Amino acid sequence: MDKALIVCDAPKGIEFFRDFLMQNDYKEITVVDSGEEARRMLVDKDFDLCLINAPLRKESGEQLSIDIAEKNICQVILFVKAEYSEEIMDRVEDYGVITVSKPISRQMFWSALKLARVAQRRITMAQKENAKLQKKLDSLKTVSRAKCLLISYCGMSEEDAHKYIERQAMDKRMSRLEIAQDIVRTYG
Repeated sequence: MDKALIVCDAPKGIEFFRDFLMQNDYKEITVVDSGEEARRMLVDKDFDLCLINAPLRKESGEQLSIDIAEKNICQVILFVKAEYSEEIMDRVEDYGVITVSKPISRQMFWSALKLARVAQRRITMAQKENAKLQKKLDSLKTVSRAKCLLISYCGMSEEDAHKYIERQAMDKRMSRLEIAQDIVRTYG
């Protein structure tokens, strides 16, 4: 984790958050002062962490935290006044937003940051696994399509088509996917 977005319209808050993140190895820190600007920024750039110091000038920050959590991969920490924290926490926790009440203690911020890092690592691992499974699924689809083409154009049975692809892969020292892609290019 090294890219953070701070959404805060208070100069002291910006300084506090920036200093704390820099002390905790965040290399790239972007600061915006409105939810609207944050939404635009997130369209163009990915972040590992988003800190929202609520309320903002034109919105409470609650909906912004939900929007970011739903549409982006980054972890969201929402800082709210203590008297509203329980109520807001109940509304945003199902979206994976971490809520911290203000005034902020360094220990509480550090704990929230650690929690966000752990959650971000798990999301990253899940994404990698998802990409791996998607690649495998795409490969299986291509092989199945090649089998269907062999059945249609060469009159093979499904078992014969399967054996043909396997045999070609072994003989040519290529993967089944590469053989299937050649078949799809030839007959598709």
